[in-house]
Parts: sequence; C-alpha cells; structure tokens
Amino acid sequence: MTTRSAAVPGAASPYAIAPKRLRLLLVLAGLSGVSPLATDMYVAALPDLARSLGTDASGAQLSLTSFLVGIIAGQLALGPLSDAVGRRPVLVGGSVLFAGFSVVCALAPTVAVLNSARVGQGIAGAAGIVVSRAVVTDLFDDRELPTVFSRLGAIGAMAPVLAPLAGGALLLLVPWRYVFAVLALMGVLLAAGVWRWIPESHPPDTRLTGGLAPSLRAIGRTAAQPAVLAPVLALACGGAAVFAYIAGTTFVFQDIYHLSPALSSLVYGVNALGNMTGSLAYGHLTRHRSPETLLVISSALATAGAVALLLLQTTTGSNMPLTWLCLLITISAFGLFFPAVITIAQSRGRAAPGATSALLGGGQFLLGAAASPVVGLFGTQSPAPMAAVMAVALTLGTLAAIATKRTYGH
Repeated sequence: MTTRSAAVPGAASPYAIAPKRLRLLLVLAGLSGVSPLATDMYVAALPDLARSLGTDASGAQLSLTSFLVGIIAGQLALGPLSDAVGRRPVLVGGSVLFAGFSVVCALAPTVAVLNSARVGQGIAGAAGIVVSRAVVTDLFDDRELPTVFSRLGAIGAMAPVLAPLAGGALLLLVPWRYVFAVLALMGVLLAAGVWRWIPESHPPDTRLTGGLAPSLRAIGRTAAQPAVLAPVLALACGGAAVFAYIAGTTFVFQDIYHLSPALSSLVYGVNALGNMTGSLAYGHLTRHRSPETLLVISSALATAGAVALLLLQTTTGSNMPLTWLCLLITISAFGLFFPAVITIAQSRGRAAPGATSALLGGGQFLLGAAASPVVGLFGTQSPAPMAAVMAVALTLGTLAAIATKRTYGH
C-alpha cells in the first residue's frame, strides 16, 4: 500500500497563480455547493410536488430524507474510492450521475420513483462534497490549506442565501420539475468544469493499492488515530448544531415572532453573511494563530451564543432582536469553526485524504440528520428546543475542539 501527498512541503503550489486558483476554487465550490442547492431550491415546492404526485406532506418530505441518506452513504463510499482510483474519475462520474438522477427526478411519474432517484442523486452529489476536500489536500501544503478552505467556506456560505431566492424565483415561472432540470444542467456544467480545470491530483503512484476493500479499511485506520478522530467528532457536533438551526429557524422567526417570509429570509441572509465574513477572517487569522487555537476560540464563541439563547428563553422569555443576536454570534463563529476543523483533519489525514474527508462528511451529516427531528420533537412554540439542541451539540463540540488542540503535533 502506497500513499503520498501531492503537496510538496516547502514548494509553492502551481495554483498559487491567481487565474488557475480562481477557476479551481469556483469548480470545487460548485461541486461542494450543488448538493445543498438540491435541497434548498425545491423546498418551497413541496406542497405542489405532493399534489402533482398524489401524495401527502410526509411523502413529499421523504424526498429530503432520501437525499440525505444518499449523501451520507455516498461520502463514506466515494471518499475512499477516490484514494484508490483517483479524484477525476469519481468527480466526473459523480457529476454526470448527478445530472442523470436529476433528470429522473424531473420526469418522475410517482413519489416512489422520485424518492429512489433522490437517493441516487444524493450519492452522486456526495462525490463533489467529499472529493473536493481531498483535491485541496492533494494540491496545497499545510501553509496554504487554511487560506484555501477559508475561501471555499466563504463561497459555500452563499448557497443558503442564493438557493431559496433562485428556487423561489424559478417556481414563480415554472412548475417544480424544472428545478430538477436546472440541477441536471448544473451537473453537466460541473462535469465539464472538472474535465477542463481540475487536475488528477492523486496520480497512480500515490494511491492506496489493492482495490476498494483496502481503501474502505483506511477509514477504520484513519478513525483509530486520535489526532484525526478529535476534529472529526468536533465537526460532527458542529453539523448537529447547524442542522438544528436549519430545522428550527424558520419556525422561530415566522411562527413565533410572526415575521413575513421576506423578513425571515433577510434574517437568514444576514446570518449567512456573518458566516461568510467569519470564513474570510479565518484565512487572515491563521497568519497569527494556529488552526487548533482558532478552532477552540470559535467553538467556544458559538457555544456561548447558543447557551445565551437558551438562558434567554428560560429566564426573560422570547425576544426577537436578542434571539437574532445570539444566533448571529453562533452562525458567524461557524465561519471560523468549519474551515478550521476541516483544515486540521485533512492536514493530519494526508495519508488517506479521501478516507479522512469521508469521515468528516459522514459524521457531519449523520449527526445532523439525527439532530434535526429532535428540534421538532420538543415542539416549535418556543426557540428553547432549538437553542437546547445547539447548546448541547456545541458544548460537546468544544470539548472535542480542546481534545483536538491537545493532540496537536501527534
């Protein structure tokens, strides 16, 4: 079994050249962002989808769960696969299949066909999420990783803002099926972008040999390393907090504080801008502080915002401006937290970047999927359930961040 990073210590990456780096980052950001778009763009169309396919609300919502199942399974399988066969085949194949499954979704005659295609769409879309991180790890050394991941995080933060707006505008003009047609077109464009601008960053002499089975076993070996497992657990806890926020924030601002959809979208957008600002700041702050230190600081700040929101609900009661402020603090801190934890884990897991990325993504989405229904289980008559889930997840995430810093250098 042979492994080697494509990033040569002490040597500048050829992607330090601005035009090359910009094209690379735009394609990688598109690969990472197309899966969130596949959820956010059509959520507003779920009632129409249910009526046209002759199902109820739960049947339509199952398409969201099906997609999430596909993303989790896809990351766990395709990350190690890219360590064995290379990055480009997985990225090109994933993008093409994403386009194909999107077409099936657009033409689905029944909800059963739609949900089956959504699983396939999620698996295919997972290629972009999991392999794009591995490509960055291959191409850039440890000095460059923080800057690259911060820029990817900043671009990725735009997806929650733009996707609902784009989806809403599209649905004003055409039925829900056209959303999936647009996603199919995006898959084709991403496949072309990978083919044209993403190099094979993991050549044959650097790959895990012996086929897929040893590559899958690499996940177990990587997870057995405390220095890698600690940031993986930190990211999983952060993912749980993000999914709790996504699951609860619309109910909080529309049902409890009675904001219009436009105003609640404004709140959501400002929070996303805070997240983007944090991501951009991370690239500059790493010049003065280690990613491990920034991880601890950002996780503590995010926890403080969630705990403050929970205390606010249990003492003085609901207050829209203070609720928004607490969430803005937490979501802005996420802008530092996520690129920091990804930088650390991918840097420490260079022996098998695909397996490391699979652990990161699988844990993030798995724990996130478990956290989302918990918010609704305890009711949406108060922000307290959302705040409680976020506070617990982020407290555990802070402990994992501290453990990550303690394993620094090991």
